Amino acid sequence: MGDKLKTIKTLLDKKENKEFAVGITAYNYPIARIADEVGIDWILVGDSAGTCEIGYSTTIPVTMTDMLTFTKSVINGVKNSPVIVDMPFLSSQTTPNEAILNAGKFLQIGASGVKVEAIKQKDNIKAMIDAGIPVMGHLGLNPQYYLQTGYKVIGRNKKEITENVNSAKSLEDIGVFAIILESVTTELASKVLKNTSIPIYGIGAGKNLDGQILVVNDILGLSFDFKPKFSKQYVNLEKTIKEAFTQYKEEVKEGKFPDEKHTYDS
Repeated sequence: MGDKLKTIKTLLDKKENKEFAVGITAYNYPIARIADEVGIDWILVGDSAGTCEIGYSTTIPVTMTDMLTFTKSVINGVKNSPVIVDMPFLSSQTTPNEAILNAGKFLQIGASGVKVEAIKQKDNIKAMIDAGIPVMGHLGLNPQYYLQTGYKVIGRNKKEITENVNSAKSLEDIGVFAIILESVTTELASKVLKNTSIPIYGIGAGKNLDGQILVVNDILGLSFDFKPKFSKQYVNLEKTIKEAFTQYKEEVKEGKFPDEKHTYDS
């Protein structure tokens, strides 16, 4: 674990100084190390690891054991960026004491805080904060609740806008240090920003916020057929990796690899 890990104060200072904060998800050592080295402001060990790394169709099957493993890998690659960890399904939708114990496990291995979906867990969120655990909120589309809500853009009617603005204010009141807005209209995003004083980050929430976060697999072209509207693919690693694997396979079959350069002399 790095000895100079930044804390959430780094993100709060950026808000104070009107600087954008750039976030990215990471699930393993090499990606976390590269993100840290290029100066990504904060790293989220997302429960999206379930779909991006394990191959689940949703995030719901992801366990505490899964997230602890991914978090250890990320922490080992980071020296500077604050690392926030998603509380997986049913790890915080519990008793307050269980939520504290689960969240505490992430801090004990080096995380700077945790992220919790939905305002429905307000009492448990407050209990975690009171126990000294920094908590980031998550509003708009909540993937862990998709069986109840489905996948859709949030904020296309007055009811959704009012509910989410009130939820954001309530989360700030109980002490969350920041909020992610996922898949929301720009109108909803601007009203949440206007009615709160903590950092508000977007993933599919427009650009007029305190910062952005994207899923690393979407950025790198490793999401296969899943390409959300709000994301941008900056490189096609699927194609690059396929080309490398194909060349390796052909060279082995043709007897070109290993060659003399890659062989030890006796």
